[in-house]
Amino acid sequence: QVHVVESGGGLVQAGGSMRLSCAASGSIFSINAMGWYRQAPGKQREFIAGIPSGGIINYADSVKGRFTISRDNAKNTVYLQMNSLKPVDTAVYYCKIVIAWGPRNEYDYWGQGTQVTVSS
Repeated sequence: QVHVVESGGGLVQAGGSMRLSCAASGSIFSINAMGWYRQAPGKQREFIAGIPSGGIINYADSVKGRFTISRDNAKNTVYLQMNSLKPVDTAVYYCKIVIAWGPRNEYDYWGQGTQVTVSS
């Protein structure tokens, strides 16, 4: 019914940059929010950045000043620009799309995940 596809991951050296993309398609009534999460091996999935509709953009302290989240409403797409990457940023990155089907009726849809590896 709803498809969420990520792209843009790969291998990059420390200090480099990378941009991730996440596009939603299918039966979409209204998108309430979009966000990015990551999960390193042996770690819990953690929140990175979020951009709600009509709300304030939020960033985790670990990426504040280095990562930038943005969206293209016409394409139902969210982006994550990552600069000054560090080896500690190595993880699988996931996007989340929050879709509203009516008042008090929301569902979360996740991308398939994309591996980002930062080498020394």
